[in-house]
Amino acid sequence: MSKPLKQIHLAAHFPGVNNTTVWSDPAAGSHIDFDSFTHFARTAERAKFDFLFLAEGLRLREQGGRIYDLDVVGRPDTFTVLAALAAVTDRLGLTGTINSTFNEPYEVARQFATLDHLSAGRAAWNVVTSWDAFTGENFRRGGFLPREERYSRAREFLATAHELFDAWDGTEILADAVSGTFLRDPDAGAFAHHGRHFDIEGHFNVPRSPQGRPVVFQAGDSDEGREFAAASADAIFSRYSALDTGRAFYTDVKSRLARHGRTPDQLKILPSATFVLGDTDAEAREVAREVRRLQVSGATAVKYLEHVWNRDLSAYDPDGPLPDIDPDPGENTIALGRASVRMFRDPVATAKEWRELAAARNLSIRELVIATTAGQTFVGSPATVAGAIDSLVQADAADGFILVPHLTPGGLDGFADTVVPLLQERGVFRAEYTGTTLRDHLGL
Repeated sequence: MSKPLKQIHLAAHFPGVNNTTVWSDPAAGSHIDFDSFTHFARTAERAKFDFLFLAEGLRLREQGGRIYDLDVVGRPDTFTVLAALAAVTDRLGLTGTINSTFNEPYEVARQFATLDHLSAGRAAWNVVTSWDAFTGENFRRGGFLPREERYSRAREFLATAHELFDAWDGTEILADAVSGTFLRDPDAGAFAHHGRHFDIEGHFNVPRSPQGRPVVFQAGDSDEGREFAAASADAIFSRYSALDTGRAFYTDVKSRLARHGRTPDQLKILPSATFVLGDTDAEAREVAREVRRLQVSGATAVKYLEHVWNRDLSAYDPDGPLPDIDPDPGENTIALGRASVRMFRDPVATAKEWRELAAARNLSIRELVIATTAGQTFVGSPATVAGAIDSLVQADAADGFILVPHLTPGGLDGFADTVVPLLQERGVFRAEYTGTTLRDHLGL
């Protein structure tokens, strides 16, 4: 007996957060003007996507002691944008990344409960942690949290937020239609939490929202992060979009659910994915090569190399060979506020590996950076891309994908117009929304 087809979940990540975006393209627009957010959200909703995803930027990145202006300068507030989008969309889920290190549970719970009311049940929270003292300088307790304690605070932060959401059970206020008066439970919203990181009590002042709680996302990839997701998250934002790595991650995380009293369908795994479309596969491959060159300019390539070398390499030609000097293995001081810096645990070994690759393939600095950084996940005609997405989901490498186009704000348009109809023809993606809340869309 054949296995029933899984339904694919699709979401859209608003581009403009980093150098994934091709800013030099004439079609590129603002990443701050509300018209850009509106266009992007309405395209996602027209395509019947589950949700729109906004990342968070709490401090502008710096490199060499100056603002890093090659990808994005300026980040609007996540809650403000999502609240505004609630007014121009009807069904699309609204997901925002909010940090559990530099915020407080009462404040965040109040904001998400409000967003869930404003959107009639479409709010979602991507819970992230931070130990970055550079970012923390913008906050009262800047840099106070040791790295090893970030998930301890995050777990208690989420548990405390849930206590606040659950402080109302939805029955405390009863309207008398005749007299126009309200009968109110005096204990409505009462809460008390006394723990290691938070010691608070009082009354939560936002009545229970349509979903009760926002959908919770988590994006950590460490063992501790995976366990946190298995225990607490409704969905996980994964970086594993290939078949083998995707299936390994999918199997590992789903296998952790049982010890937390949960079933596999209670956690959706959604890798981020980029795409390039063409009328033919050959045309798409050609476009993808040009997109990569536009994403990695000469200046961008040199700045990226500085993450490993931890030195000022501005004198080097991006179209020339790699530096003949070794990296400075000390504490990184060149690039601040970038997660990619922490990826290179052994910069000397990384430089040796890159030199060998560059020599073997006769690569310049720019060509090496293009070769060693992520390319597009899906490249091909609409039929090829639809088939690839469907195959990965049916093979349990993912439950769906969060798409990151390379253009703001129209980069999703082609996918919505050409790939989505093919997935609908396959019977693996909805033709219409069948529910009103984000939990409905995700089957939670």
